[in-house]
Formats: sequence, C-alpha cells, structure tokens
Amino acid sequence: MELSLPRLRMLRELHRRGTITAAATALHYTASAVSQQLAQLERDVGAKLFERLGRRVQLTDLGVLLADHAEEILTSVERATLALEEASESISVRLTAGVWASVASGLLPAALTALATTHPGIEVRTRELAPEDTAGAVRDGALDFSFVIDYANYPMPWDPGLERAVIAVERLYAAVPAGAVPAASVTLPELADHPWILPGSRSHFGHAARLACQSNGFEPRINHEVEEQSTALAMVSAGLGVTLVSDLGLALRPPGVDVVALGDALTRTVSVAYRTRSARRSALHLVIDAVRTAAAEKGLGAHAPLALP
Repeated sequence: MELSLPRLRMLRELHRRGTITAAATALHYTASAVSQQLAQLERDVGAKLFERLGRRVQLTDLGVLLADHAEEILTSVERATLALEEASESISVRLTAGVWASVASGLLPAALTALATTHPGIEVRTRELAPEDTAGAVRDGALDFSFVIDYANYPMPWDPGLERAVIAVERLYAAVPAGAVPAASVTLPELADHPWILPGSRSHFGHAARLACQSNGFEPRINHEVEEQSTALAMVSAGLGVTLVSDLGLALRPPGVDVVALGDALTRTVSVAYRTRSARRSALHLVIDAVRTAAAEKGLGAHAPLALP
C-alpha cells in the first residue's frame, strides 16, 4: 500500500474541520478536488474511511486511526525537511508569509533586501490578509509564518500550537486634516466631536480603536467605515474625518494629513507567528532576525518576550 502525502494532508484537514468545504478552503483546493482525492485515498487503503451525516462527513474508526497516523507522518516529513536544511551548507527554502499593508511597505523591503544579500537561498513570498486572519492561516498550514498584532488594550487570543517572536512596538497617533488640531498633542476625548474614519468593529484595529474611545468616555461617530489604512488616510486628507495611524502606517500618509501625538499613549505589538513544530525553523529565525533589524533601524525594536494573554 502506498499512501499519498497530499491525500493524507486532506484527511487531516477533514478530521480537524468536519466538512469537505472547510478542508478545501484551508488547503486552497476546490471541494470537488478534495472529494475526489479522498475517494482515491479510500481506494488506496481498500477500506471505508468516511460516512456522510447530512452536510458533514464523519470519519469511521479506520478513518480516525489513519488521520492520527497522518498527523505523525506529516510531522515526521517536516522534521526530515528541517534536518536536511540544517545539514546543508547553505539554507535554501521558500517561505510564504501573511502580511498587511503597513508591514509590507514599512518593514519587508529593507528586511528582504538584507536577507537576499546574507542568505540568497531563502525566498520569501507574501500574501496580503487582514491582520486578524493571518494566525489562522499559519495554524492551518496555508502560510509558513505571519505578522500579527496585539493592541495594548485588546490582545489577540493565542493558539497554543503557534509560537511568536516580537518584532516591534508601535505607537498610535491621531491622523487629522491639516490644521484641524493646532496643538502638538491631543487626547482622545478632544477628538470626540470629530467624525471618525475606522475599519469595521470585527477587525482587530477597528475594535481596539472603539475600545480606546469608549474607555475615554465617548462612542466615536463613524462617518466612514473603510478597511484599508491608505484609504482612511486619503479620506482624512480630504477633510472627511479623523483616524488613528501607527508608526509603520506613517509611510502611507498623503499630503494634507497632520499626525498628532496622543496624550493618552496607545501602543501595539507586532510579532511573527509560526507553527511550534515548523520544519523550517532555521530559515524562519533568519527571516525574523532580518525583520527585527529593520524594525530596530526605524526605532521600533522590541526584543522582550510578549506575555501571553
């Protein structure tokens, strides 16, 4: 009997998620492709591995047994990959990272340029996702690592199957139309009467900003709900309201926007998340070092471990 690693991966995801559709989404396949491959896995094994219960698929006892072994097999493959990387004279590996706009524009260019000089065998590809979605994509194996955010007033829930390395600590500022706030600093309550431009409350940033305003005694009057920081800053430039912007987001600031320090300081921590049993730890650590150096050169370095919530 010869077992296919891709099919075992599909079996593992089906066991974790319970539906073909969810497994296909996690692995970036179509549901029909996953269904066909799992049917082939049953033929390879010569035994029934699944039972349909309404819209869900339940593994038989043999299916669960094989899924448990699949976890061990795939982990062993990752360890073998790691051993080969460490044994080679130079690391050669391709990594896929989850990013968002301010990290992609503010940290990665310098970090990846330096990495290409010191370790040309490491290729980093990026996929832009909402910050609150990146850790889940790492956990599911769609990404090798991702950048994640913890706001001082709203830390993210943490998955024990992931590790994180702190990269930077950013301050948040008020971004206001030019001339709207003549002082060198402003408090959030002093912005209470302005219209606000924020992401939706389901986003990590949008929720953290709302919590900050609420803890200062007011509910922000949100006239424009937009997800992209660059769009929000363009609307501030047009005089449509105020928003918050981080250190890395300052690179996206257009003309006509004043950045004003907040008297009630707000911060957020940027970290890299990766799987605890990642097969590419050596290459990951080199990437993390490069990004940390880029953050330190911008005055945002942070090397202390982040306390888990």
